[in-house]
Amino acid sequence: MKKNLIFVGAPGAGKGTFSAVLTAEKPYCHISTGDLLRDEIKRDTQLGRSAAGLMKAGKLVPDEVVAAMVESRLAQKDCQEGFILDGYPRTVHQAELLDAVLTKLGKELDRVVLFQVPDEVLLQRLTARESCRKCGEIFNKLFKPSKTAGVCDKCGGELFQRPDDSLETAKNRLKVFYEQTLPVIEYYRAKGKLFTVTALEREQIADLIRKELY
Repeated sequence: MKKNLIFVGAPGAGKGTFSAVLTAEKPYCHISTGDLLRDEIKRDTQLGRSAAGLMKAGKLVPDEVVAAMVESRLAQKDCQEGFILDGYPRTVHQAELLDAVLTKLGKELDRVVLFQVPDEVLLQRLTARESCRKCGEIFNKLFKPSKTAGVCDKCGGELFQRPDDSLETAKNRLKVFYEQTLPVIEYYRAKGKLFTVTALEREQIADLIRKELY
């Protein structure tokens, strides 16, 4: 079973959705750098304080600091049975830092799963997305609507559309993804780690991933 994974794909491609599918079936540890940053800051760790200071000053958190956070998380006990890095690394430099982290921890990357979805579908998903104010669950008016309009199926919280889900913002997010992350895809393709999923139906995608990984 291939258990140490990276999920890569444009915003709206389904990385979070299929991370949830797999973690419900296998003891994978799901890791996103956004969650890591928030957790480190909340726990007031040295890394968290460093990141918070930079963010407060309007600066980007250096790749080396993020890599240190990833290293700390991957070293934890719940990651021993496997992990899914959701949307990280985003640049070749980050990928090289991750290689060093995995070597240091004695772990090997098994697969990089690329979710390949047409831009028109991505834009539909991004601009129809709704988030729960209470629990953060994500819905989509077109592809994953809530049972009751405006109400979260999971906790009953209010659903809302974030300002960054506008068409203009969505197009810009795709542009940034292609500029930054396509070289990462080629980086892992050259290493023979890449597995590409191109189907659009949820269950079909899930079956393809299961067949490749299990």
